Amino acid sequence: MKNKMLAINKKILLFLLAGAALMQAACKKDSGGGPVITGLRAISPAPNDSALTTAGPGQWVVIRGSHLSGATSVFFNGYSSSFNAALFSDTTMAVNIPSDMPFASLDTSKLNTVTVVTTHGTATYKFPIVPPPPVITALSNEYAQAGLQITITGNNFFFIQKVVFPGNIAVTSGITSNVSGTSIQVTVPAGITTSGTIQVVNRYGTGTSMLRFNDFVTGVMHNYDNVNNYSWGAGSSSSSTAYPNNWGTYGVMNASGVGGGDLGWWNGNRSINLNSVQWVPLGYMSQTLDYFALKFEINVTTPWTGGSLYIVKDYDWTYVARYEPWLNADGTTTNYTSKGWQTVVIPLSSFRTKANGLDGTGNPAATMAGLLGSSGAGGIDIMFVNSGTTAVASFEAAIDNIRVEKIK
Repeated sequence: MKNKMLAINKKILLFLLAGAALMQAACKKDSGGGPVITGLRAISPAPNDSALTTAGPGQWVVIRGSHLSGATSVFFNGYSSSFNAALFSDTTMAVNIPSDMPFASLDTSKLNTVTVVTTHGTATYKFPIVPPPPVITALSNEYAQAGLQITITGNNFFFIQKVVFPGNIAVTSGITSNVSGTSIQVTVPAGITTSGTIQVVNRYGTGTSMLRFNDFVTGVMHNYDNVNNYSWGAGSSSSSTAYPNNWGTYGVMNASGVGGGDLGWWNGNRSINLNSVQWVPLGYMSQTLDYFALKFEINVTTPWTGGSLYIVKDYDWTYVARYEPWLNADGTTTNYTSKGWQTVVIPLSSFRTKANGLDGTGNPAATMAGLLGSSGAGGIDIMFVNSGTTAVASFEAAIDNIRVEKIK
């Protein structure tokens, strides 16, 4: 009897071991299956967590499916995306679609696809990944004449169909864009007789500029011609030989042999000083400074290697805006020339206090009234100074169309 019981127990043990082995094999088989994608949804909580029908660069999405854990690569439109595996489970993956996706250079056979690669296989899912409409943020020359090439800066400049200038004058050829879709170059067409916005049209929509092209009225404080608030300082010229493609008269600032630490902006032709003008409408006095910018056109033909344009209100250096195009963001320097007339945009938030002994490097005013006073009016003073330690051998720049415009 005892031997019989031992035999039965051995059979039960073998059966249990066999069952455990089968279960383990089944689990391994299940966990080792290739990935499957069933759809994408928004990452936001309900009610925005429904299935998506399209998505774009910079957007967070959740890829849904099975066997997604152990992912080694994720691609949108064939373009690799970085990811954090801690945001993955076997059935979901939270991923940010790359914002720098270069649509112009993507493999067209992989457009509108999402691909997940794991250690056990690859899954590709058809899904529209498209950029939003173009966004225009700046124009290299807001007063460029016909036949001149300008650069439009912004985002989503892919598959451009046309650029539309004021008067509904469209350019459909000769448009070039960079790989990242952040700038395009186009030649200004003939026949523009009015001012207005610029539009960039691509297959995904239309982007309209906040800035106005060819606008000699809005916000203009001084242009040496029909709007003249000149007080004193540098001389003026209307020569189209010295500075071609000008619009009438312009100012010419110049200096030579300006030693290190020379802040004598009142000497020679080192400043342009305007009478009191209205900077911004009174209704904006309680607003922050990022709504408006000071603009002017500049033309620099002599290499500019040091010294700064300081811009202040009413000769008051409490808040100073610095313009130093020869100084790169990484601290290196270059011999700057503008290569023709260029628009300078200085947000009013760039007018800052003194910090660590340097004017214009501290904090901006909290409100428009803090910078401009309750009236929003005052003189504008553009000064060439050398706050550095190295002497500036020569400086010359033509300046025109001084204005303050709304930028948001």
